[in-house]
Amino acid sequence: MRGFHRLCHSANRYGMDVYLPIANLSVNGLFIVLLGGLTGILSGLFGVGGGFLTTPLLIFYGIPPTVAAASAATQVTGASVSGVLAHSRRNGVDYRMGTVMVGGGVIGALIGAVLFRLLQALGQIDVVINILYVLMLGSIGALMMREAIVALRPALLGKGGAPVRKRRHHPLVASLPYRWRFYASGLYISPLAPLILGMLVGILTMLMGVGGGFLLVPAMLYILGMSGNVVVGTSLYQILFVTMVTTMTHALTTKAVDIVLAALLLLGSVMGAQFGTQIALKARPEYLRLALAALVLVIALRMLYGLGVQPDEIYTVAPL
Repeated sequence: MRGFHRLCHSANRYGMDVYLPIANLSVNGLFIVLLGGLTGILSGLFGVGGGFLTTPLLIFYGIPPTVAAASAATQVTGASVSGVLAHSRRNGVDYRMGTVMVGGGVIGALIGAVLFRLLQALGQIDVVINILYVLMLGSIGALMMREAIVALRPALLGKGGAPVRKRRHHPLVASLPYRWRFYASGLYISPLAPLILGMLVGILTMLMGVGGGFLLVPAMLYILGMSGNVVVGTSLYQILFVTMVTTMTHALTTKAVDIVLAALLLLGSVMGAQFGTQIALKARPEYLRLALAALVLVIALRMLYGLGVQPDEIYTVAPL
């Protein structure tokens, strides 16, 4: 990824320099817009907010992890708005399920804010953000890669398509009380399951600046047993509101949101999300999951490498 780092710095030589007041450095504005566009495409393709990619790439670019995480959460909001509108037009959003997850996500974001401030006071927030990325991206990427290969194996071996099995929710979900009907998802389960899932995603969104879709989408499919045609849209609906709360919480508590950086990312992501949604409607889901899994694992390995080597700048200067 040193080549990526050199590319970033060489891009700054060709004008379009923009000063980021919170990050306290200058960046190439066009490069940041293109990065936002890439995350927007991922948002429309996979139902992930794209923050799992934006935050690490911003860190590689030289932006402090705290500012990268807080500003990426703002950018994810814009990508999610565009994606939800696109999926809503084809009835691809379960609003009842999404609203329950939003409630859990707001609670989780508030818990995450307390943890963020605590780790920031201890001086360990940057290290924790990087370690969380390695653990989460590595585990989710490996699971998604395994699932995609299993789904594609019959076609690759020339044995025809594998029999399609009806998705069922996890036995733990079935044991929870107070069941509701979620008609768009075709489920009759307890709202406690999506509420708890939303809380976990809210904590991750606050700490890592991610939408949580890379965790939420597989969980909605294989734990809740949701219908595949509403998973992406419902994920984006939940991410939209949770990242809004996360952004406001960051702005009021950590004061790490760089509005200039967020605006540049938003500009690209809103356009990219529409493009990604169109691709998702035409491509095979198995190939999309395989591509996402490979991308997630590459980012995880790069961040693991970064934790074990001496950084280019061995100290930082911060105001007292």
